[in-house]
Amino acid sequence: MQIRAEEISQIIKDQIGEYEASIDLNETGTVISVGDGIARVYGVQNCMAMELLEFPGGIMGLALNLEEDNVGCAILGSVRGIKEGDIVKRTGKIAEVPVGPAMEGRVVDGIGQPIDGQGPINTTETSKIEVIAPGVIARKGVHQPCYTGAKAVDAMTPVGKGQRELIIGDRQIGKTALCVDAIIAQKETDVHCIYVAVGQKKSTVALVVEALRKHGAMAYTTVVAACASDPAPMQYVAPFAGTSMGEYYRDKGQHALIIYDDLSKQAVAYRELSLLLRRPPGREAYPGDIFFNHSRLLERSAKLSDELGAGSLTALPIIETQAGDVSAFIPTNVISITDGQVYLQPDLFFAGVRPAINVGLSVSRVGGSAQVKAMKQVAGTLRLDLAQYRELAAFAAFGSDLDAATQAQLTRGERLVEILKQPQYRPLPMQKQVTILYAGANGYLDTLPINTLKDYEAELFDYIESNDPSIFADLKAQEVFTDEIKAKLNKALTSFGATFKATKGII
Repeated sequence: MQIRAEEISQIIKDQIGEYEASIDLNETGTVISVGDGIARVYGVQNCMAMELLEFPGGIMGLALNLEEDNVGCAILGSVRGIKEGDIVKRTGKIAEVPVGPAMEGRVVDGIGQPIDGQGPINTTETSKIEVIAPGVIARKGVHQPCYTGAKAVDAMTPVGKGQRELIIGDRQIGKTALCVDAIIAQKETDVHCIYVAVGQKKSTVALVVEALRKHGAMAYTTVVAACASDPAPMQYVAPFAGTSMGEYYRDKGQHALIIYDDLSKQAVAYRELSLLLRRPPGREAYPGDIFFNHSRLLERSAKLSDELGAGSLTALPIIETQAGDVSAFIPTNVISITDGQVYLQPDLFFAGVRPAINVGLSVSRVGGSAQVKAMKQVAGTLRLDLAQYRELAAFAAFGSDLDAATQAQLTRGERLVEILKQPQYRPLPMQKQVTILYAGANGYLDTLPINTLKDYEAELFDYIESNDPSIFADLKAQEVFTDEIKAKLNKALTSFGATFKATKGII
């Protein structure tokens, strides 16, 4: 039997017609180009913004650009297995991450998948990575302290539960150290912690995880790591994913603390993503919505009203400056979104003042509302004393004769600067902070040589714990210097001071 040419062409046309009918362009599509972590997909006409699309091999993509004839998609993983012509399926799910208590103690990637080699995470709860921040009515004023354990921060730029306090400064001057100490300081509290590492080296993240584990902090901490070797889309979504994990506790009436380390690198990742998606560049080639990117992220940190459970999410975003330029584009953006900033200064860091906090440029816009009364009593004049000391020290450098009052002020200032120094991984509870600050503010250190103050502080805490532990217990319980506590503390400081001077041979 002979088959004519027109019959063959008719069979082919019928098969093509059946094939096109079997493809639902509303639910599936094909890859028309792929590269640099970005895929262009034709079809998927019902696709939603921020929807997850499934590529061959189970690789997921995030739909970001919904254009007339294609969808611009960021690949959340390697693009090596994706090629032109591949079939792409809709999942119908907006991007989400696993949340819940099972996440604590784990290290996960930018979309919540475990990367610590400890097996799968046993949680069925998930949360969308992009949600609208609570409105004004849903919030309550920040009024509870969230201690960082750093004397200089808790005394002069206090952080409250639900606040956003920016940590800003050049590279390698202790920004991460300050935040890791803040996580360790939550050991005796009910605060759950999330540490988001964006664009860091894997070795650096491993050191942070090891430090947290060594100090017993991993038990209540989740580490979200989108490292330097990860694609830009992962670095972009990681802070949003970490925030969703923190919101789980906030919305259940609990307290959480989130560290973004750092948002400068997230901005760079978002710039890369936007330029590859052919979005128009703005200042310094950043996309026009870079401010909105950071504001909608940080606005999710809030203290909720009593009706909504009074939970809180506190944020410590980190921004890296170039040569101390806080007036650059990204730093000024984030400064205007946050409720204050702790500015770390290289000169102070290299002079041995650590944490290297610049008192003049650091501020907390919540202030005394986030401090207990005991801290207010000792820290009230601390900022002013330090500012005056810095001015007098600059004046005294000219070598002119100084009157007794000025000399006394310089002496006091030197000792205040010294007691605000703090080694890494040694956060102090509130009662110990106010004790040493009380000693400094009331002249108990004025006759001691500067180089003995480190020993004085450590030995003072041991002395009080051995001889009159009720001082610390009462300060912790009452959170105020009553006349009774003051009397007991003055007695302890006087007797310890005499003993200390005798052992050190100080006249």
